[in-house]
Amino acid sequence: MNIRLATVKLVGEETAVIIAGEKAVMVKRVNKAEGKKWATKLFEIIDCGQLREMTEWYNREGKEKILNGEIAELDAASLDYQPLYRNPSKIWGIGLNYVDHASDLGEVAPNTEPASFMKPKTSIIGAGETINIPHQSERTTAEAELGVIIGKVCKDVEEADALDYIAGYTTIIDMTAEDILQRNPRYLTRSKSFDTFFSFGPQFVTPDEAQDLMKLEVSTMINGKLHRKNTVNHMTFNPLNLVSFHSKVMTLLPGDIISTGTPGAVVINEGDVVECRIKGFEPLVNHVRDLKVVSKQELAAETGV
Repeated sequence: MNIRLATVKLVGEETAVIIAGEKAVMVKRVNKAEGKKWATKLFEIIDCGQLREMTEWYNREGKEKILNGEIAELDAASLDYQPLYRNPSKIWGIGLNYVDHASDLGEVAPNTEPASFMKPKTSIIGAGETINIPHQSERTTAEAELGVIIGKVCKDVEEADALDYIAGYTTIIDMTAEDILQRNPRYLTRSKSFDTFFSFGPQFVTPDEAQDLMKLEVSTMINGKLHRKNTVNHMTFNPLNLVSFHSKVMTLLPGDIISTGTPGAVVINEGDVVECRIKGFEPLVNHVRDLKVVSKQELAAETGV
């Protein structure tokens, strides 16, 4: 059973859509055509436990109806994607989860417990939005990652049962003010928490749609070129382990996000374009702006110098 969902902006409003190949339909249009009463925001669909019912409808008849044009549709290629949602209760990030990435940084990868940290929801942006390098950083990196989205209340869950608590997956680009972190490891939270430092989306993919989780290949791209790639089975702590581990720290709630670590971080600069690519997922693409450069340009425009 599989389905793809996204949040898009239409007439100034963020609303959930169902993606079917090159077509998309607003959930509110499905409600009207099919007599459903599903939530029209993606977070609420997950939080209210409506995802299973929606997925069953989609696989039973909905996909065919969408592809046949029986429900008013949109062109999936021209959608104005937004973050999947903006108010998760928690965002967990995982550091150095690929051994190869740790060696890049001259560090030893954790091998007994995951190195995790939390990020604020104010760091969230979506596909096509701009990553801002802050004034405080001279070396900021971007990191493509697989995101895990929790589907129901999850506490003290064993790894063998963790898949039952996963609503789906998405693409993520996580940012780090690396020079701030390198000054002192206790600055980790600050280095990860600037506005625009967590790009999230553009599509939500249910577990069956993602096929073989452990074979998914995650790639960090910069200006159209591959920087680093690796597969999930080369993580030290796989996504199911991460769900189990963190559920034993605190209760995970529907819509909570675990960003599972990157195969490689790339330094970003003014004008760069960074991407997260995972085979079978819509790519996540963001442009980069350096606020220090922008300030200098504005000053020059004002002074004529």
